[in-house]
Amino acid sequence: MISSLPRLACFAGLIAAVLVNSGCQTSPSAGPGTGTSTRSSVPTKASQAAMTPSQALQALRDGNARFVAGKPIRRNLPAEVQAAAAGQYPFAVVLSCIDSRQPVEIVLDQGIGDLFSIRVAGNVLNDDILGSLEFACKVSGAKLIAVIGHSNCGAIKGAINHAQLGNLTGLLDKINPAIEAVPANVQPRLTSNHAFVDQVSEANVRLVMQEIRERSPILRGMLDNGDISLVGGMYDLSTGKVQFYDR
Repeated sequence: MISSLPRLACFAGLIAAVLVNSGCQTSPSAGPGTGTSTRSSVPTKASQAAMTPSQALQALRDGNARFVAGKPIRRNLPAEVQAAAAGQYPFAVVLSCIDSRQPVEIVLDQGIGDLFSIRVAGNVLNDDILGSLEFACKVSGAKLIAVIGHSNCGAIKGAINHAQLGNLTGLLDKINPAIEAVPANVQPRLTSNHAFVDQVSEANVRLVMQEIRERSPILRGMLDNGDISLVGGMYDLSTGKVQFYDR
């Protein structure tokens, strides 16, 4: 009697191949540099609740590492759209600049439903953005706030040059404290000095982080209780790498 095991093994291999080709295999937690997994799932209420703030940060680090390596997770986006239609449970909220070269979900290799994304020139803070952060964390359960600036930022340059243009003038004024925070011995204090521009960008990120804590009792309480974390970062336009810092 011929064993049926070879036939079963062959059948199982065929089924696995069909699943991979149809995008039904999922691997939302694939580490950096894999680039071989296909994801069609989205965060759930259970997965959001189980994730810690430190795990949320690691997910962003891993995603950026995959992006830099050119090995992002393959995503079945139509399937993700359908899976997320009934509800959203993002694990993090990212406040970043509107710069077209810094598309957050792409550079952090995240899919539909993974992140709340807030974008404004110079990644500055105002009451509406602060309220959005409170919604993302207190109401919707995000575990991490990431404020991410970037190198060679046009809004930072505009603030350094004291640009005047309609409503943009008031926005750029919010960056002035960051200019003052950079030590006076950093010279020349001109937009042609790229090192100075990037130091202002980093100072701006850190001041926004400080403002979030100081201006929102809700978020400050969640931070003090360890319910969420607050991190900063700088995105390098030339390399695609995000340097994170949490102090």
